[in-house]
Amino acid sequence: MATWYDNLKKPPLTPPKTIFGRVWAILYVFIISALAVYFLAPARPDALLTGVVLIVHFTASFSWTSLFFGKRKILPALIDLIVIDMTLAMLIALFSRASTIAALLLLPYFCWGLFACYLNWGIWRLNR
Repeated sequence: MATWYDNLKKPPLTPPKTIFGRVWAILYVFIISALAVYFLAPARPDALLTGVVLIVHFTASFSWTSLFFGKRKILPALIDLIVIDMTLAMLIALFSRASTIAALLLLPYFCWGLFACYLNWGIWRLNR
């Protein structure tokens, strides 16, 4: 049975639905590893700011699925993704002050976030 998502027009380079779960499984390993390396670092400059940005980031991240799939609000989901990517860029910069490895571990997630923005923008543009 076709879902709402299946019936949307999608931009070029949209991967098959089966890819998303696999990618996220790998990304979660990188994200958890980055968090572990960061929190185990001997010094964490700007720890309070990093904590605030983490809260904003993960709040936006967990909201995207509800916005896009639950409420079917494509443009608000795109705006949410922009917040996700901006806070992730900030986290990479903040993590790098404590550990280069922690920052590097977030780069695949950041690349996927930029790709997700492209996909979300394309879906919004094609399905207004």
